[in-house]
Amino acid sequence: MMLAATTLTFGQAKVTKEQQEVIAGLDAKKAHYGTIAHQIWDWAEVGYQEYKSSNLLQDELKKEGFTVQAGVAEIPTAFVATYGSGKPVIAILAEYDALPGINQDASPERKPVEGKKAGHACGHHLFGTGSSAAAIAVKNWMQKTGQKGTIRLYGTPAEEGGSGKVYMVRAGLFSDVDVVLHWHPADSNGADGSTSLANIAGKFRFRGISAHAAASPERGRSALDGVESMNYMVNMMREHIPSDTRVHYVITKGGEAPNVVPDFAEVYYYARNKDRAIVQDVWKRIVKAAEGAALGTETKMDYEIIGGVYNLLPIETLGQLMHKNLSVVGGVSYTPEEEKFAEKIGESFGATFGSIKKPGEAATVSPFAMRNDAGGGSTDVGDVSWAVPTVGMRAATWVPGTAAHSWQAIAAGGTDIGTKGMMVAAKSLALTAIDLYKDPALIQKAREEWIKARGGLEYKYEALLGNRKPALDYRK
Repeated sequence: MMLAATTLTFGQAKVTKEQQEVIAGLDAKKAHYGTIAHQIWDWAEVGYQEYKSSNLLQDELKKEGFTVQAGVAEIPTAFVATYGSGKPVIAILAEYDALPGINQDASPERKPVEGKKAGHACGHHLFGTGSSAAAIAVKNWMQKTGQKGTIRLYGTPAEEGGSGKVYMVRAGLFSDVDVVLHWHPADSNGADGSTSLANIAGKFRFRGISAHAAASPERGRSALDGVESMNYMVNMMREHIPSDTRVHYVITKGGEAPNVVPDFAEVYYYARNKDRAIVQDVWKRIVKAAEGAALGTETKMDYEIIGGVYNLLPIETLGQLMHKNLSVVGGVSYTPEEEKFAEKIGESFGATFGSIKKPGEAATVSPFAMRNDAGGGSTDVGDVSWAVPTVGMRAATWVPGTAAHSWQAIAAGGTDIGTKGMMVAAKSLALTAIDLYKDPALIQKAREEWIKARGGLEYKYEALLGNRKPALDYRK
């Protein structure tokens, strides 16, 4: 790359000398950041248990001159890393929790790792590392140019159902931030202005009376009957709720042996809709079903809201800016070996690979659009977006056509395919932050748009999970 040139084509758009230097600085450390990401991939620590992953990222940021405040918002694995002072304050989000119940080797064929209980099926090992790399790149630029302001990296645990960012928002940790940047691993590159589903999650616990299921069943009251009765009523309720609502559950405890009437059973529920008012209403009806189930089975029931998140609030001004910089960076190009890996992964989707997506699509950037659809997922970034103007993007860390929360996502995330996508995100975030520092008018324009989107200055944020303390044991 010829740094002496004024501009050249890099990815899909023109790139200035200053941008070239930022990109080149990140490229020079690609192997280093890849090593960090793959270490977190190997550890695969679940929500609120990410001690090693969090400490690794903290240590990296400390070495780069950031001041790190650990254990914020009553969460041992949450942290805030800060460099600089004063306005503007630009923040970048970093996640690093894995998913339980699924794991995979870095192989294009199904190959679980014996004894491993979790895996980075949502790519958060790349998320945390790539965001940290972006924050460090911005810090380096600020040092070189003398730019005033603050760059801040938020280490946010337990995105997968634990609502880690919600507690951080509730604690006021974003109160002085001007703009928040984030990204997410995906099978494509884009910065669309889209929303997400609001979500309330909780565990319902039934307690009954144990007895011999054959010799004296009349003396027992089955906690599992309570769970199954609740589930039956909720399943009937699906006909009478808005059709775009999602309700799903898993029985996390159902008893130990068929000949023992279980005196304890637990079921874990999610309710989602892009309208959080609908989610709150549906959740109340789920609670009523649980209460009715307990009454009908002569058991006792209590429940705990584990998490609750808002829908994302997209800001077009910021989305356009992120898209511009993602277009400068461009997508992910595969080597011949990686193309073979991708084709093998594609065969596992159960359809002709060419009829779904082709490996070359990882090199493209989707056109920008403000979309009203919410997809199928939820994220605690939603709460951040209602507290401060926020913008995100996705990068192709997975083979095109890959679904999130799949073994195929873990596999690609453990290879250089994942690392390449991570670096696309790191570069795009860094360039976007730099643009915001250089043009405060963009920050003001985004804030005005954000205030309007929230419904005016009178809006007051209230967490869907109430005043409860962080659910630090929800994955135990």
